[in-house]
Amino acid sequence: MRHILLLATALALPATLALSAPPAAAQSPDLEAACVNVAKSFLLSPVLNTGIVQSFPELTPPGARLTYTTRQNPEPTDFNDEVECTFKNNTAPLELVQFCMSDTCYSQAAEEPEQRRRFEEIKVLMMRRK
Repeated sequence: MRHILLLATALALPATLALSAPPAAAQSPDLEAACVNVAKSFLLSPVLNTGIVQSFPELTPPGARLTYTTRQNPEPTDFNDEVECTFKNNTAPLELVQFCMSDTCYSQAAEEPEQRRRFEEIKVLMMRRK
């Protein structure tokens, strides 16, 4: 009986560790904060509640993405919207290359003039924050 309990504990331990693993060491707080600021600026919202935030400084081009909600006192199921940001580099000063809100992407190369305009507006706001 004791062997069965030890085996059950040993099998459950890796699953427990996997569920409580800390964020990856390669995360970039600068990329993440910049992407949060992009979303706040685009949504004209001083407060943005974030859910999962991920950054990829080791990729070319580097980027970040996150789930968010503008609701006050959000429930875990409220984080349905997503923003994704791509930057030219992963060190300051960060230069925005593209951002996507849900299914619409904004960049200097966007086909729609309004999407190009919104991209330029966000870039100007980011430069003002420096």
